[in-house]
Amino acid sequence: MIEIRDVNVIRYITPLREGGSLPALAEGDDEFKYVIKFRGSGHGSKALVAELIGGLTAKALGLRVPELVFAHLDEAFGRTEADEEIQDLLKGSRGLNIGLHFLTSAVTFDPVACKVDELEASQIVWLDAFLTNVDRTVKNTNMMVKFREIWLIDHGSTLYFHHTWDNWQKQALSPFSLIKNHVLLPFASKLDEVDKEFKKILTPEMIGEIAAVIPDSWLEWGEGDENPGQLREVYRQFLLTRLENSEIFIKEAQHARENII
Repeated sequence: MIEIRDVNVIRYITPLREGGSLPALAEGDDEFKYVIKFRGSGHGSKALVAELIGGLTAKALGLRVPELVFAHLDEAFGRTEADEEIQDLLKGSRGLNIGLHFLTSAVTFDPVACKVDELEASQIVWLDAFLTNVDRTVKNTNMMVKFREIWLIDHGSTLYFHHTWDNWQKQALSPFSLIKNHVLLPFASKLDEVDKEFKKILTPEMIGEIAAVIPDSWLEWGEGDENPGQLREVYRQFLLTRLENSEIFIKEAQHARENII
């Protein structure tokens, strides 16, 4: 059973303005610092669902991801914030958000300066093709390096099918052509090997456990008649369908790699 700790956010430290969703560095009541993703941001709780599923999937596959926590914002939190944009964000984010443990002393991954193992590169490319992650490019790698180890951060741009929610069955079978922009694709020479390994790890039971962790409050969108349980089931079925048909996105990634090496 997957367990995620709960923390209360007690101090807003600084906004992290690299992205459009205004994540922030904050302190929890456990005295650790976290990068908080807010449900009041532009993509709302869907970005939190993507962050949660992406991080838990990566962790299940043995990749390095900062600890994920459920971050609670009290109703009074942020009232003294001087920046009106940030204050509005915090007001709209009261309740349950998501946090990633802050990686002290880590630096942004540089594909020129950092040597990447071909197996690890293939694992990360497989993960991002599986989750349809559009945001692991040279421009924005969303990877950190600490003690020469790669850590994956920011999975909020995965599972982009849920922003339209139209014909998700068809989107689950997408080859994901945007994998051609992946920063590690040139090094991903072992995709077939990784595919066999990862399909043994990501059992239907494991995918079911990951989907089950999504909080009900993040699945109350008011866009249709589906209740949280039905939406949670769509995520589970989407992931299962992509996994069962992984040869589609593997072939696409291999073809894209052949065109750039």
